[in-house]
Amino acid sequence: MPVPDSVLAAPLPALPPDGTFQPSLLETPERHPLRPGRAAAALGRTVVLAPHADDESLGCGGLLALLADAAQPATVVVVTDGTQSHPRSVTHPAPRLRALREAEARTAVAHLGHATRVEFLRFADCGLPAPGSDAFDRAADRLAALVDELRPHTLLVPWRRDPHGDHEATWRLAWARRQPDVRWIEYPVWAWTRPETAPTQADASAWRLDVTAVRDRKRAAIAAHRSQHGLVIHDDPGGFALPTTMLAAFDGPWELFLDPHDA
Repeated sequence: MPVPDSVLAAPLPALPPDGTFQPSLLETPERHPLRPGRAAAALGRTVVLAPHADDESLGCGGLLALLADAAQPATVVVVTDGTQSHPRSVTHPAPRLRALREAEARTAVAHLGHATRVEFLRFADCGLPAPGSDAFDRAADRLAALVDELRPHTLLVPWRRDPHGDHEATWRLAWARRQPDVRWIEYPVWAWTRPETAPTQADASAWRLDVTAVRDRKRAAIAAHRSQHGLVIHDDPGGFALPTTMLAAFDGPWELFLDPHDA
């Protein structure tokens, strides 16, 4: 979903249901505790749910690289097929675009040290089923079966109000079959661009992970998603490209994660 650079603005206070203002956890994020890179090892065997190929590199690339350095296995599960990023391309119809995005994801995950650890569920991009439907139950069961097979100690999912339908839907699918004995962590992606969707202290506790030591590898992983930088497909003028200001938000020396109060 294209989001113009102009939406990137200083975060504003969020309004929770009780009507009282609370500051966004994404406002002045440097105030949150900074954990050293070695703290990643405590997460143990980890699964990252990425709504689209590239979300894993943007939101969790540093964490994934640190897990690899700590010899902790991690698997990226890409939920959708990504074929709506350039829906009008003639040179890259849906099957070819899907193959391209999956190849880019494999390259990115390899940069992060997990070359063989990526799974693709291939649900329709911008078409994940709604709760209450039979299709939703089948999708939730399929995702849960894969997570059960991977046996993670920690599961990372998109921030529940991340302002993209596939991000919210990925969260819902995972939450529907949540395992209470698996640590649950959420990570923001598009919420950095939409202050009204940001988490508040009523939702979660925020912390940062120092990824300075693996910053170059994270940059390489993000760069590997070349189709999402406008470098591959040139015949769809309305095709998606990651906004430069958004990319800057993920180029820092730390990543931010959320421990929801209800998880």
